Amino acid sequence: MGVALITPFKSDESVDYDALMRLVDYQVQNNTDFLCVLGTTAETPTLTDEEKRRIRQAVVQRVAGRIPILLGVGGNNTRAVVEALKTDDYDGVDAVLSVVPYYNKPSQEGIYQHYKAIAEARPDMPVVLYNVPGRTGVNMTAETTLRLARDFRNIVAVKEASGNITQMDDIIKNKPADFDVISGDDGITFPLITLGAVGVISVIGNAFPREFSRMVRLALQGDYANALAIHHRFAELFKLLFVDGNPAGVKAMLHAMGMVENKLRLPLVPTRITTFEAMRRILDELGIKC
Repeated sequence: MGVALITPFKSDESVDYDALMRLVDYQVQNNTDFLCVLGTTAETPTLTDEEKRRIRQAVVQRVAGRIPILLGVGGNNTRAVVEALKTDDYDGVDAVLSVVPYYNKPSQEGIYQHYKAIAEARPDMPVVLYNVPGRTGVNMTAETTLRLARDFRNIVAVKEASGNITQMDDIIKNKPADFDVISGDDGITFPLITLGAVGVISVIGNAFPREFSRMVRLALQGDYANALAIHHRFAELFKLLFVDGNPAGVKAMLHAMGMVENKLRLPLVPTRITTFEAMRRILDELGIKC
């Protein structure tokens, strides 16, 4: 279980680096297998280049090699992504996560050529593809994913968040042995593992790393009954996490747990009070003090 790390903000919307370091420690101490830094959940589009640089350096220094770091390096300008891969400092970074180009709506051949350029820009760096058509406006098909997996040794996995189980199953059935499929959606992690996925890049893991990583491990070990029990325990929280957008839900949850300010940067806003109160009720039922 990897965690898509949030970016905590103070009341004045500046980055709360102290809270970020506490969150990193919380993850490392509670069985998170790796951190995904500067992804969607980090509100990366609203961060400045300097903030992104400081966050990357701070997390790398705090983790100090204890768990791997997957760094978000993507965009809809292929040339700019390639330049970043060639020139930025990746000391302490174990792999990069790169999203399908958004807004431009490229063809499947355009998506292939985009990732070909990324793979060739840094052949020593493992690349995880990220397919999330609900955000990018275009779906990377199973055929394109499999073509990339076969053609480039450093393209090692895909974070699949298409919501299309048939497509994900097609990738799992036909992928090379050394290529992994990772769930990009907490709510379908359990069923996807039963089909052959290897885990998840999780949002809810920000708040519940120990519990959710236990579900993932049990499922990977084939203990489906106990894994399913944990999955069902969190089912209502999965819905509440995303009803008002991500990361509004998980930030509200972390705020209820006393870990961060409930602050986002526009155009994102905090979750509605009704959603927040529903989360507090469930956390109370789970025995987690708010």
